[in-house]
Amino acid sequence: MLPTLVIMAGTVMLAYYFEYTDTFNVHVQGFFCYDNAYVKPYLGPEESSAIPPTLLYALVAVVPTLVMMISEAVLFLIQYSSKELDGQEKTIQTGDCCYLNPLVQRTFRFLGVYMFGLFTVDIFVNAGQVVTGNLSPHFLTVCKPNYTALGCQHTLIYISQQEACTGNQEDILRARKTFPSKEAALSVYAAFYLASYITCTVEVKGTRLAKPVLSLGLMYLAFLTGLNRVAEYRNHWSDVIAGFIIGVAIATFLVVCVVHNFKGELLLSGEDPPQENMSRVESPLDKYITLQNHIAFAEVT
Repeated sequence: MLPTLVIMAGTVMLAYYFEYTDTFNVHVQGFFCYDNAYVKPYLGPEESSAIPPTLLYALVAVVPTLVMMISEAVLFLIQYSSKELDGQEKTIQTGDCCYLNPLVQRTFRFLGVYMFGLFTVDIFVNAGQVVTGNLSPHFLTVCKPNYTALGCQHTLIYISQQEACTGNQEDILRARKTFPSKEAALSVYAAFYLASYITCTVEVKGTRLAKPVLSLGLMYLAFLTGLNRVAEYRNHWSDVIAGFIIGVAIATFLVVCVVHNFKGELLLSGEDPPQENMSRVESPLDKYITLQNHIAFAEVT
């Protein structure tokens, strides 16, 4: 348990340093004068987008969490009501001395892996943006270079000076961080993980077509997020495709190799847990009673 918490804390801290500090400097990539690839109109800050990042981050964090919590609760209640529970063990061991309801254990396992994947996607994307420093389609619009001072008589002159831009520095820095697209990566990761969860865990009559429709609908929403980034000239097609690849790759790895297609232990098992795996921790009172019994037995013999 402790190593897992340490890894999770380290992942969160690394994501924080990438996102909110200037610990890692963005690579300054140059450009050609009047390059048509970077002269698209600037449609305003990210908050004015049709899919603002704040809304997207809230959706990818809250929606899968609610869906998995509700689904696990419903599955637990279905099994609870369909089994004869008299005399059955309703708790399972999760540590040397701690016992936890299987509903809580399964839910925390699936959600913990999902949250770890979210931060991992964020780290991968931020690392790619910092290392490449790829320019957005509207870079020259926010850069506002002084072409006369730079000597841009024709387009073949390559400008590599960071001081060439005269526009708002925050907009310029944001325009240098586009590859891969974070919005595309996070949206497709959340959609793929949640679609896999629904497909692998929901086993209810009448869901033969409902599950693929819902799963494909989630993937379609992620695809629309990528299209919106291109349509608003905030990312190139290559940025969005790279984001999709990262999101799908991380989600696939976690689903297949970590949670094993969500095939965890049954919520309520009719079999008693193996006794050899159950460790009982004696309280001081138990130890005292045991000692007194030994003393009394010694006096009798």
